[in-house]
Amino acid sequence: MSLRSLILATSIAALSGGYAPGALADPVIDIAERHVRQQSQGLPGKVTIIMGGIAPGPSLPPCTALEAYTPPGARPMGKTQVGVRCLEPKSWNVRIPVHVRVTGSFVSAGRPLTAGKVVQAEDLVVSEGELDALPAGIVIDPGQAVGKTLRNSVAAGQPLRMEQLLAPLVIRQGQTVRVVSRGSGFSVSGDGQALNDAAVGQIARIRMPGGQVIQGLATAEGWAEVNF
Repeated sequence: MSLRSLILATSIAALSGGYAPGALADPVIDIAERHVRQQSQGLPGKVTIIMGGIAPGPSLPPCTALEAYTPPGARPMGKTQVGVRCLEPKSWNVRIPVHVRVTGSFVSAGRPLTAGKVVQAEDLVVSEGELDALPAGIVIDPGQAVGKTLRNSVAAGQPLRMEQLLAPLVIRQGQTVRVVSRGSGFSVSGDGQALNDAAVGQIARIRMPGGQVIQGLATAEGWAEVNF
């Protein structure tokens, strides 16, 4: 749902004069909470939204249409902010504090793990806790970590982050790689030499026998796939 679809037309503008914060608080908080709930739908675990209030200040001018939005740099969970602005007749803007609490599963090291180790299922433990209090990019499923290589050592009990994990390489620099080119109604293949390492889904640069260098996506089979 786009921000524009979250516009809330209100009848409050029928009141005369400006709005005191208390008079306008309900519709502003309401549209802000709706926006936060919409944006929080993809978060893992149980989500609890605790809305703050409008900061005391001068009365807000009348408004016939309100729009909620996510301020630049706002966190998707934890203590953050949501913005509400008036679209007409006179523009204004307020920020409302909100605490998006997310309770769910996360993955930690079950034992000390050294840099360069390929993570196995028995190296991991799954715990329950408040995900919004943990570092960004936390691993929430063991399947996200098993088979990947650690960039750095991890202490026992330390939560794992996605940035600490390297996907296994399927193409290594210098090896001979099958290049598969696909298009509408055709598929051709040939062999070339890899110019860089690549994991699944990463770009592999391949020098073909004629000297041409092409780029393709590394596949689980260790090929470089080029689509037209």
